[in-house]
Amino acid sequence: MGDAAGIGPEVVIRAVPHPDTLRRCRPLVIGDAARLRDAARVTGTAGTTEVVAVEGPEDAVFAPGRLNVVDLGLVPGDLPWGALSAAAGNAAYQYVRVAAELALAGEVQGICTAPLNKEALHAGGHPYPGHTEMLARLTGVEEVSMMLSTPTVKVIHVTTHLGLLDAVARIEPGLVERTVRRGHEAMVRAGTPRPVIGVCGINPHAGEGGLFGRGEEEEKIVPALEVLRADGIDARGPLPADTAFFLAARGDYDLIVAMYHDQGHGPVKVLGLEAGVNLTVGLPVIRTSVDHGTAFDIAGTGAADPGSMLEALRQAAEMASRPGR
Repeated sequence: MGDAAGIGPEVVIRAVPHPDTLRRCRPLVIGDAARLRDAARVTGTAGTTEVVAVEGPEDAVFAPGRLNVVDLGLVPGDLPWGALSAAAGNAAYQYVRVAAELALAGEVQGICTAPLNKEALHAGGHPYPGHTEMLARLTGVEEVSMMLSTPTVKVIHVTTHLGLLDAVARIEPGLVERTVRRGHEAMVRAGTPRPVIGVCGINPHAGEGGLFGRGEEEEKIVPALEVLRADGIDARGPLPADTAFFLAARGDYDLIVAMYHDQGHGPVKVLGLEAGVNLTVGLPVIRTSVDHGTAFDIAGTGAADPGSMLEALRQAAEMASRPGR
C-alpha cells in the first residue's frame, strides 16, 4: 500500500478493484484496511468498493466491488495526510516485508508496490535507499537493477540511489556487464528475443574521444561491451545520452542502459508519470511499481491519478502469467 500518509492508498483503492485489473489477476492488498477506507471516502469510491480484511491469500474472495486486504493495522487512525510519519514509514516497510514473504513462499505470484517516502522509512528505523534495495535484502539477492518501462522507452540503470560522484566511482566494467545481461534477459522474457540495447556514456557526448571527462567510457564501459558482444548480445555504445533516448523513442533501440539515476529517470518522466512503471530486475520474484512518489502535496484530496498503478498491475500480471513463471 506504500506510505499511508501519501497517495498510495488512493491509487490502490482506485486501481486494484478496477475491471481492467480484475480481468488480469486476483489482487490482494497488504496494508491497512482503515486507511484504505479513508482513501475510499476521499476518492468518492466508498459506495462502490468494500474493503474487507483477510488473514491471507487463502481467505480472499475475489468479486467485483470487493478489495481484499491483509490488514497489518500499523498506522494510527488519526494519521494526517501529507505529513512525514515514522509510523507510516515503518508500516510501509512491513507491508513490503510481508509481500516478499508471501512471494517467496509461492502464495502470491508477483508484487506491485505503491510509493513510500524515504525520509519516513528511515525515521521508522529502516535505513534503505528505496524499494529496490529493500527487496534485494528481503529476498536474499546481492545485486539487482532498476528498470523503467513506458510504451515508448525502456531503460535499465547501472546505478540508482547514489550521489553523482559516488555513482561514477561505483561504475566499473563488471557492473556494466551484469546490468546489461539482466536487461537483456528481462527483454527476452518479455517477448523480445533479440533486443537491441543502447548503452549510454557517462560524460557529455560519451566523452567525445577523450575531449570530455577522464576516459571513463574507455575504462568503465567499453570492456564490458566487448565481452557482451562476444557473447552475442547486441549492446551498442557508449552513446551520447542526450540523443540515445530520442533514438530509442524512434525505435532504434529496445532498451537503453543509463549509467546513473537522473540520466535514465529524467527522459522517462518527461513522457509522463502515468505511463511509467518501475521494475526490479534480478529478484527471485516479480516486482513492479508506480513511477511516482508519495505526492504529499495532494495526498488526501482524491486528486491522485491511478494510471501508473493500473499499468504496474497490468505488467506484473502479464509477467506472472507467462510460461516458466
